[in-house]
Amino acid sequence: MMLLRAILFVLATGGAVSAQTENQPIPWQQLSQQEQQVLQKFGDRWDQIPPERQQRLLNGARQWSNMNTDERAQARQRFQQWQQLKPDEQARLRERFDRFRQLPPEQREAIRNARQWFRSLPPERRQALREQWRNMSPDERRAFRRQLRKEYGGQQPHPGGGGPMPRDGQSRRRPFRQ
Repeated sequence: MMLLRAILFVLATGGAVSAQTENQPIPWQQLSQQEQQVLQKFGDRWDQIPPERQQRLLNGARQWSNMNTDERAQARQRFQQWQQLKPDEQARLRERFDRFRQLPPEQREAIRNARQWFRSLPPERRQALREQWRNMSPDERRAFRRQLRKEYGGQQPHPGGGGPMPRDGQSRRRPFRQ
């Protein structure tokens, strides 16, 4: 049951739908033995599942199969956190994720890079940045974002630093203070 929940979480947070099979049912017999094992809970009703959902489940099963033990533990933990959210919070996150998927690939990559940069910071630094953000008014946040885009637009984050670094390696004024 926990495996199924973790797979469903992976699907909810990033399982991609293949455009070529999106509207075509996937026969159960076409799945590999490993995929069938991961999706065994759905085996008896697989033919009744809409093709788009079959594809998402299959993508999630493949992702799950490629995860190591630590990644699976993290997926389980994220799913437990997801389950503890209120339905309106889940709906809001789904909407945000849908908007993210509709962004051009370059913007999605920039967001992923910024997230990776943020996660590479020490926990106390992340907390300080969160507090700084929470204390900003909506206008201050908009100005802050505009400033970041102007100064660091398209730049790769610099792990461990105070902000993104230009690709040429030259330092610039950092947007965050310690």
